[in-house]
Amino acid sequence: MLTGKEIHKNYGAIQVLKGVNISIQQGELVSIIGPSGSGKSTLLHILGTLDKADSGITTINNVEIESLSGNKLAAFRNKNIGFVFQFHHLLPEFSALENVCIPGWIAKRKKNEVKQEAEKLLQILGLSNRINNKPGQLSGGEQQRVAIARALINQPKIVLADEPTGNLDSASANELHQLFLELRNQFNQTFLIVTHNEALAQSCDRILHMKDGKISE
Repeated sequence: MLTGKEIHKNYGAIQVLKGVNISIQQGELVSIIGPSGSGKSTLLHILGTLDKADSGITTINNVEIESLSGNKLAAFRNKNIGFVFQFHHLLPEFSALENVCIPGWIAKRKKNEVKQEAEKLLQILGLSNRINNKPGQLSGGEQQRVAIARALINQPKIVLADEPTGNLDSASANELHQLFLELRNQFNQTFLIVTHNEALAQSCDRILHMKDGKISE
């Protein structure tokens, strides 16, 4: 599903990624753990096409990312990659339903089809009675579940999550752990999760340890 080969990234004289190799299979739930500054988020942003490596090859669903640019890269990202961040980045002026629909509408899918799918996702995530609420009317856990529904709306090949429980209380974090497992089991959804949360990491199929810009299992 996803491979990264010999990924290097420098910021000035600082080597952040020092030849990272990573491989994720379809339907895997994989976590990356490691100390702050080890390069976890930088790697996730490169794999998610939000940043560019200085060298290396990234392949998602048999497409070499480095061969894409501009609108083609943006379209590929929108269709194939879902993102969940520590801070949900929901648009405050739109309802939960509208926030979930936006990536589908950007992809120029049929408006009603996207809306029906968004309603179904929000129902699965236990938010069917909150679809018309705006983010400011939702709890932190509810906002994060809306963000997950948004990440899933285009049926991406992989969901990349960067500290998804970092802004949640322990009860909401535990609910989110269970939710990731259920989504993997129900949809064979692939997840790569950067986290400091030991319980979340332990619930995954594999744990990748990152230190000094490199990965080990």
